[in-house]
Amino acid sequence: MTQNDYLDQAVGLLRRLVATPSVSRDEAAAASIVEEALCRYGFEPRREANNVWAVSPHYDDRKPTLLLNAHIDTVKPVPSWTRDPFSPGIVDGRLYGLGSNDCGGGLVALMQAFRHLSQAVQPYNLVYLASAEEEVSGQNGVSLVLPLLPRVDMAVVGEPTGMQPAVAEKGLMVVDAVARGRSGHAARGEGVNAIYVALDDIQWLRSYRFGKVSPLLGPTLVAVTIVNAGTQHNVVPDECRFTIDIRTNEYYRNEDVFNFLKTKMKSELHARSFRLSSSCIAVDNPVVRRCVGMGMTPFGSPTLSDQALMPFPSLKLGPGDSARSHSADEYICIKEIGEAISTYIGLLDGKEISG
Repeated sequence: MTQNDYLDQAVGLLRRLVATPSVSRDEAAAASIVEEALCRYGFEPRREANNVWAVSPHYDDRKPTLLLNAHIDTVKPVPSWTRDPFSPGIVDGRLYGLGSNDCGGGLVALMQAFRHLSQAVQPYNLVYLASAEEEVSGQNGVSLVLPLLPRVDMAVVGEPTGMQPAVAEKGLMVVDAVARGRSGHAARGEGVNAIYVALDDIQWLRSYRFGKVSPLLGPTLVAVTIVNAGTQHNVVPDECRFTIDIRTNEYYRNEDVFNFLKTKMKSELHARSFRLSSSCIAVDNPVVRRCVGMGMTPFGSPTLSDQALMPFPSLKLGPGDSARSHSADEYICIKEIGEAISTYIGLLDGKEISG
């Protein structure tokens, strides 16, 4: 097959996927489309929940294993779309539709690269995985399926990076906080206002700076993103709830940040999870070195992906632009998909992934 053949089939598959709603935890129909495509290409895919994967026919357990991964789920469309988010129209070389950029382009480009690479014996084993629930870091996504795969030594994740290698990624921890006060009548100045208790903590969070700054990821960032308090205007609230979004760099474990905040804040703190850690891959990894040799520029990504749940080295490398993700009138350029397919093949065909 020619590069144009791969591109045409990638675009056709992406249009089918865009036309099939696949919001997180409701990806069954899209998973079936991916499963059918892999069968049509001659593979024997497996499925667990809405995750679909296939192993190259040349598998040899004496070799390292490379995982090619992208997700099939999307966020919900925002109200400001001016197009039908599920109508995959192509205008001026752009394919519009929900999930086209994040990360349908990477999903279909990696599948075509997987097809090509599987035609020959490689120095590594190859697994292709279309995973679910990435946008919500769900328990039935990549975490569910990783134990079912062959042992993985490295992964390439097809998130939109403009085909530049993201060699580090920030982690995420969401903390729910509750400030306690004592109710009273506002006219008499009674009680202890829980909003003011919360404000002291919020002001401290706003001004505090974590000392270790990453060359790739920058500082660990903390933002209060939701605040709720009060029942009516004349009652001093006895409770104020707020949510803290924390983006950690590789120098801070989520658990350590949480325990530190507990020593500095009056509010009760409850972490939703510690599992979404910062990740990075060594810059001397052979795949990273080849990326640089091909003219790419490694960078650190502020956005979270399934890399956070992968206990092995990984990098993000995919077509599209992260700034288009989760936005109205999302699109990916057809040219970007074609360039991604050829880049993946040039980067991986016949090349070592470790050592």
